[in-house]
Amino acid sequence: QLVESGGGLVQNGGSLRLSCAASGSIFSVYKMSWYRQVPGNERELVATIAPGGRANVTDSVKGRFTISRDNAKSTVYLQMNSLNVGDTAVYYCHAEYPKLPTMNYWGQGTQVTVSS
Repeated sequence: QLVESGGGLVQNGGSLRLSCAASGSIFSVYKMSWYRQVPGNERELVATIAPGGRANVTDSVKGRFTISRDNAKSTVYLQMNSLNVGDTAVYYCHAEYPKLPTMNYWGQGTQVTVSS
């Protein structure tokens, strides 16, 4: 089970930190990702962090967003800085077991709204 938190309303240029707490499995072996989705659009990959800690973010958020994980707390974070209206979306946490990609899970999503 994945439970996101930290979304909300923020002004243009502001910051938010999303959290995703996992339960029920060995968190440290999962690849963790953040996706976002705007109504009418496909879900977009924002950032990924491997079990070993290697992280990648999509070009549109590079330099502004940072993904990190705390295996002791079974939690993955997305630090979002310099937010703009284009970042407004529902943000979803995703977990995937690299050795068996069909074993994957989604959180319920958390709304991020950036006002101009």
